[in-house]
Amino acid sequence: MANKDSTDPARMEKIVSLCKRRGFIFQAGELYGGLNGCWDYGPLGAELKRNLKEYWWRKTVQERDDVLGMDGAILTMPQVLKSSGHLDSFSDPMCDCLLSKARLRADQVPAQDGTAVYFKGAKHEATSWSIERPFAVLVAPGKDPIESHKTARKFYGELMPDKKISPKELELIEDRREEVTGTTSFNPDNGSLLTEPREFNLMFKTKMGASADDNDPSSDAYLRPETAQSIFVQYKNVLDSNRIKLPFGIAQIGKSFRNEINPRNYTFRSREFEQMEIEYFCRPEDGLRLTDEWLEARLNFYAEIGIPREKLHILDIPDGERAFYSQKTYDIEYEFPFGVQELEGVAYRTDYDLGVHQKGSGKTMEYFDEETKERFLPHVVEPSAGCDRTVLAMICEAYAEEKLTDDKGKDDSREVLRFVPRMAPIKVGIFPLLKKNEEQVRICKEIQKKLQPWMNVFYDDGGAVGRRYRRQDEVGTPFCITVDFDTIGENGPELKDTVTIRHRDSMEQERLKIDTLLTWLLERVR
Repeated sequence: MANKDSTDPARMEKIVSLCKRRGFIFQAGELYGGLNGCWDYGPLGAELKRNLKEYWWRKTVQERDDVLGMDGAILTMPQVLKSSGHLDSFSDPMCDCLLSKARLRADQVPAQDGTAVYFKGAKHEATSWSIERPFAVLVAPGKDPIESHKTARKFYGELMPDKKISPKELELIEDRREEVTGTTSFNPDNGSLLTEPREFNLMFKTKMGASADDNDPSSDAYLRPETAQSIFVQYKNVLDSNRIKLPFGIAQIGKSFRNEINPRNYTFRSREFEQMEIEYFCRPEDGLRLTDEWLEARLNFYAEIGIPREKLHILDIPDGERAFYSQKTYDIEYEFPFGVQELEGVAYRTDYDLGVHQKGSGKTMEYFDEETKERFLPHVVEPSAGCDRTVLAMICEAYAEEKLTDDKGKDDSREVLRFVPRMAPIKVGIFPLLKKNEEQVRICKEIQKKLQPWMNVFYDDGGAVGRRYRRQDEVGTPFCITVDFDTIGENGPELKDTVTIRHRDSMEQERLKIDTLLTWLLERVR
């Protein structure tokens, strides 16, 4: 089992660079400096994400008899979020750096040791300016505490009315020095004192209606912080409009929004993100068993999309650390280059969710069992996966750098994304060996036209074939088709109407008849 602190920043930098260079992921609004915590998926990223969502839907809804799909609204009524508890308690502790004004999650500030140097204020003799305001700086062990003065002068210098005066001219009023251990009161980036933690609600609030008044609470609405609540609110409608019995699930893929204090780790923690979520309703006595069954189903799913079980960690959340309503929660974690982090949670939420909405709405959410004549609130098992996190995990798992030797014995290398074929953004690259050969180009275009209704393909006639292979390796294309002189019968009739298929991972080649291509490929990319 990998150490949670083991990271590989250099690998992550290469992945981020590749994602931008080849059109997987861009920062939103990059042209204007970028919108922090928001990301746009480029052509290849959009294909990869769509493949993931479609396969999740296929395995979760299409191939199961006990799960139905829905697509809920993003805008959410305050009453829904009041009942669910989000209005009152969906918050994180936040603190500010007094020097840089950066906002940090208070519960994620690392514990530090060192010398805390406290100041009462500062003054400037030449202008008779002075200020009394407490400030403190943490100096790391082994360093001279006098180094704190440079940071303190920056802080008090920002408070001076005359910004033309250098902070170096300030005289500091030092109060005391203390040796501290395990403190979380200082910014680890610059040593500056942090404000006291305060609760920060993570939801985005907006106003609805053309005549909405800022002071009119009836026009309030929120961007949903999770997809689950629309499922719970519509549970009764889905049940009543479909002939389905317990146990059954409702699945949804959709956007959620959280005003994260500190978005980080590329697309892993963003302010706008997509979830793939199931609420599986069951009898109370079946909840724990079904939680374990769903955990196993989800682990199998990750293996099918190219994330092997040995790279996943199962964290059984202990008593006291789970949500108060949960009887069992598993976190499925992946070994990202920036550390082991959660991909998905599988939680047994009991009847809490339907119970709070039954109470909040005043309408029954009970299930009537026609066989036993019982009425009861179903319990819920919730497998909830992050779509963007899973896309990032697939990219991280697929990325590889290989040292090779070319045909002339020279050292060579390639960057490759080893996506499983069903997830690859481009399934097939199609090349004429010689772009000036009209017959080769014609056959390539015919193959392209034949395959396009079934899969995403890419035609390329630029540069040497070896370079074209490398370009497709870099974006994860599992197969490349080359139409050559054998295809058009110039080297004899034996190989006429056959093409070369090149495999991305082994780089081996084989020949196939053109009329068998579609069947051969569909067996491998589904």
